[in-house]
Amino acid sequence: MADGGLPITQTIVGKDAWVRADLKESDWRVVLPPEALREVREVVASLREQPVPLLALRPDSYDMPACRSAMQKVSAIVNTGVKFALVERLPVEEMSEDEAKAVYWMLASMIARPVAQKLDGTMIYDVTDTGKKPLPGSGVRPDKSNVDLQFHNDNAYNRVMPEIVGLLCIRKARSGGTSRVMSFATAHNRLRERFPDRLDRLYEPFVFDRQKEHRPDESPLFEAPIFINDNGTLLARLGQHQIKNGYALTGGMDEATRQALLAVDEVFREPALQFEFDMQPGDMQFARNCEVGHSRTEFHDFEEPGKKRLLVRLWLRDHGKPGYVG
Repeated sequence: MADGGLPITQTIVGKDAWVRADLKESDWRVVLPPEALREVREVVASLREQPVPLLALRPDSYDMPACRSAMQKVSAIVNTGVKFALVERLPVEEMSEDEAKAVYWMLASMIARPVAQKLDGTMIYDVTDTGKKPLPGSGVRPDKSNVDLQFHNDNAYNRVMPEIVGLLCIRKARSGGTSRVMSFATAHNRLRERFPDRLDRLYEPFVFDRQKEHRPDESPLFEAPIFINDNGTLLARLGQHQIKNGYALTGGMDEATRQALLAVDEVFREPALQFEFDMQPGDMQFARNCEVGHSRTEFHDFEEPGKKRLLVRLWLRDHGKPGYVG
């Protein structure tokens, strides 16, 4: 990060600085072909006959050339295209939850290495409403509730972030829960246009609540800028919920900080800059974590536990160690 806090002063151009009107279906959509689905069904049949623990599975544990070809397309979109992809779709209705997670684990591993999502080493994470509230200092993550998740990066409050975030939809909510994505390059361009006087503050540190994902002798807070100029490439750390909770734990924020966050709120509410879609059971979403923000609208769930909304998340990163702190 040679440029550190030096703001990017020019308009960011390129395929990753998209707005909704720019996107074609081929930019982001990948459909698993019949040959890949056949391979998936063969893997599930093999796992039923000879069970293997999920963490022991590797992308080459089974012969899956059609799946590998499809996931190479996903990788190209996420790494050099519009930076997010929706993959349609695994036949999860034919599988148990554990079987669906195993197949998803192998497919995601064809893109990059899964890494821990919590300090305790949790590698595969259920995104579902537990009924708990994500209050300041509670340690309850917003993804364990049904609240509207504002645009964010995953794990913005940790020194090492995942490179790619994956989500598999196993069950939809009764209503709501629409997925949204938005390019941080696009957001930065609009902030320069509308709020140029607030942009410098976004390159300075903000206080994040670490949501109790830290060792007992460490601070419950983390400080980092929202934007980083990495040798001309814009990277972002956005977690409005964790930032607001961080300042609540420290006694409040100054006016410059408040105005900078209000500007971010304004830009990320512009419909023309974002893309939204409803994930169906079996759909997989992958996004380049530091370059595309993702979000989810508030949802209302079913009462029965076996019908409640369930997405399964993986964090992928090929550099550093596979642990939570990298």
